[in-house]
Amino acid sequence: MNAVRYAAVDSWVVARRDLVHWVREPVRVVANLAYPVISVLIFGLVFGSAMTVFGGGDYVEFLLPGMFGQTVAFGVGTTIMMVSMDADRGVTDRFRASPMSQTGVVAGRSIADLVNSSLELLVLALCGLVLGWSFHGGLLNALLAFALLLWLRFALVWVGIYLGLLVKPEAAQASWMFLFPLTMFANTFVSPELMPGWLRVVAEWNPLSSTVAAARELFGNPGVGGDSWAAQHPVLLAVLWPAVFVAVFWPLSVLKYRNLSR
Repeated sequence: MNAVRYAAVDSWVVARRDLVHWVREPVRVVANLAYPVISVLIFGLVFGSAMTVFGGGDYVEFLLPGMFGQTVAFGVGTTIMMVSMDADRGVTDRFRASPMSQTGVVAGRSIADLVNSSLELLVLALCGLVLGWSFHGGLLNALLAFALLLWLRFALVWVGIYLGLLVKPEAAQASWMFLFPLTMFANTFVSPELMPGWLRVVAEWNPLSSTVAAARELFGNPGVGGDSWAAQHPVLLAVLWPAVFVAVFWPLSVLKYRNLSR
């Protein structure tokens, strides 16, 4: 019981430290919040009139859940970068040399990233409401949709922590090059039914697509449905995919932290 309590206290200490650093970098905060808003304006207002939603429906309402998902996925790039920088600067070594819970140190990072992601989703949702997006499945379903988005973010945090402990900051910067196609080969901006056959399969089974499709279903937004098993069971997969990531990368992250040598 004491070990659990110490781990919880240490998690909060590390999370508070990361949040304080975040607040002290207002330029980065503004940039993180501005990017998804600008993307919504570009795709929703500039390209929206030329986009088609499979099965019909307003493109802005189709777009917003996709933007929620992309924002969540892009957050892993920040996690990789910050963890890698801490390890490279010796901060992580100082944590390891202190009488702190090893699980609590990496868990604190996940708490801070979830707080940041929640704020980003809130700002993006407010922007969407201004542009005409809305949820039609009731408040409870809307909250469940945001919970699934944060569940994916929590899972990706552990992927980011592991990769951040694995690579140098220079390599961490290149993570964006891989995150962008990951979020594009999905149902974020275009219905998979409108893609070529092989790409449609990739998009439908992309873990991000499951969360986005589940969010659309819970929000009551257009673009839900399809012939594949993945397209017909988005909520189930939106729970299972992140669970697999957590089961794999949480212990890997803790093990890597314990054996870290730079």
